[in-house]
Amino acid sequence: MDLKRDALRDRALRAFHEQSVFADRHWKWLIFLFWIATAAWLLTARWPSVEWFVLSDTDDNMRYLQVRDWLAGQGWFDLRQYRLDPPGGADIHWSRLVDLPLAGLMLFFRAFAETGLADRLACGIAPLLPLLLLMLGLGFVGRRLAGPHGWIVAAAAPLAAQMGLGMFAPMRIDHHGWQLALTVTMLAGLVDRNWLRGGVIAGVSSALSVAIGMEMIVYLAAAGALVALRWVFKEGAARRMLPYAISLGGASALLFVLFASNANRLPVCDALSPVWVAVFSAASAGMVLLALLPLRRWPARLGAGVLVGGAVAAFFWLNWPQCLTPYQISPELQRLWLANIREAKSITAQARSLVVPLMALPVAGLAGLVWGLWRARRDSEMLWAWATVGLMMLFATALLFWQLRAGPAAQLLAIPAAAFAVHRAIVAALRGRPAGITAALLAIVILCAYPLYPPASRLVARIGGAPVAPAKPAVTSRREAIRKANGRCRTLPALAVLDQLPPATIFTMVDLGPRLIATTHHRAIAGPYHRNGKAILDIHKAFDGPADGFRAVAARHGATLLLICPDFPEGTIYQSRSPGGLYAALMRGQVPDWLKPVRLNTGLTLPYQLYRIEYSAPRGEKVAEQR
Repeated sequence: MDLKRDALRDRALRAFHEQSVFADRHWKWLIFLFWIATAAWLLTARWPSVEWFVLSDTDDNMRYLQVRDWLAGQGWFDLRQYRLDPPGGADIHWSRLVDLPLAGLMLFFRAFAETGLADRLACGIAPLLPLLLLMLGLGFVGRRLAGPHGWIVAAAAPLAAQMGLGMFAPMRIDHHGWQLALTVTMLAGLVDRNWLRGGVIAGVSSALSVAIGMEMIVYLAAAGALVALRWVFKEGAARRMLPYAISLGGASALLFVLFASNANRLPVCDALSPVWVAVFSAASAGMVLLALLPLRRWPARLGAGVLVGGAVAAFFWLNWPQCLTPYQISPELQRLWLANIREAKSITAQARSLVVPLMALPVAGLAGLVWGLWRARRDSEMLWAWATVGLMMLFATALLFWQLRAGPAAQLLAIPAAAFAVHRAIVAALRGRPAGITAALLAIVILCAYPLYPPASRLVARIGGAPVAPAKPAVTSRREAIRKANGRCRTLPALAVLDQLPPATIFTMVDLGPRLIATTHHRAIAGPYHRNGKAILDIHKAFDGPADGFRAVAARHGATLLLICPDFPEGTIYQSRSPGGLYAALMRGQVPDWLKPVRLNTGLTLPYQLYRIEYSAPRGEKVAEQR
């Protein structure tokens, strides 16, 4: 019996070893298969959103319009949205780079489906493409930190990063998913043992991300600093810095030529423009020079690096000091508009129900970082890899205390370290170590904090004897009304009936403008884009101000219709900030006599109020109660 049992065990070990070798050899293809399964699951789960064309974010609607207008004949370098703030249009600071995969999918599906269905399918599938790049990048970093099988947990971990995964969900067609995936790809290049390949990947990924948008430039600057620091303190690291510098400078210049819009060919600060091409070229040239210098000792390299870095910084400051704040919005726009955007606030200003699940991965990543640094303490190469991953993770997490919009990057950049901790805990558990079993269970709980947090917090309160305070009915009903209005006013059935009216310029809220023009043939005044700042201020001042000042603002923009959505989140700002303003008065049912209700032929109960603006009527302040 013992011999038979030993034979079975040896056979099982050989089978496991063969499967292990197969998984190690074909890990990229296995990630690809996992991505297909994940994509199918996400499409199935989000199919109602695809079917009803739910582009929930303003940027998603604007991206769709940008691609649709290009396919309809608008110029490659012309990124103005002419149906926003007509007739001149609104200047959008993006590039065409991310338009390409979405446009390709739209054209593909239009070949055998009607346009509406084709576009919906394209918008559903396009965000899943960068998810594959993200999984491959995380898998690569996971293998680098945890060994041949480290890719398994790392590639699957985005499913536990709810905020990060949301950027890759079907219909999330804006550019943030691509930028996040490229940031992780850049990190993979930084830790690659093949210095030439790693330098090229890191440099090209950085350039692609900047060509898409400037949102991730702080992460790219941090990566460049890490490349330079490694050159300073590690002999031979010029073999990575040289290809990184050449790739970054060359790719940035090439992408500017191919993708920069007409507006971005001016010295602007909020997009890849001549300003940033010059800065990246100067920085790249400086790094190339440093890499070629025969400096043998680290103090000499440090001195040379400080000198070159100071020269590049002086070049930037002397020529474009205004670009230290790339978006350059006025204090008035900051106060009235940007300060009220939740994503632009610190994590300290957010609800605990958001903070706890958001911070689960960074906390697990911090534990994995400490564990990994301890294991790598005698291996200088692995220690550098861990330092790179850890510094990027800590930097991204620290940015949460500046703006919540850093949340997806903080979660995704924490995955390699968190996945390492889970991987090592699972290995220890499989070997029967009690500490490993405990660590594995703890890691699973932390990674599942998002779905477990709400019921767990209530359970802990009950176990501890603390009363679970019920939410105030008035507060709950108010929040529910705002949530419903935010969803219903954007729905396709509600907005599509507006096409019963001839094309017109509709004065509506800033956050509703992009959705309105994406789903109807009408025009709007503004969207939440900083280059559209004057129009944004006009809307805020018109809704904040008294009724007798509204028509002058509306006439300046050629608006003939007014559309408001009761309880829409943006509207609550006008109500609380200016109780004597026009918007608050309309919510109280006080409608000026020069606003005439417009009736639409529909069996739906529309979530918004639509008025025709009559400019010929007297401009007094007579008010009629709306029945």
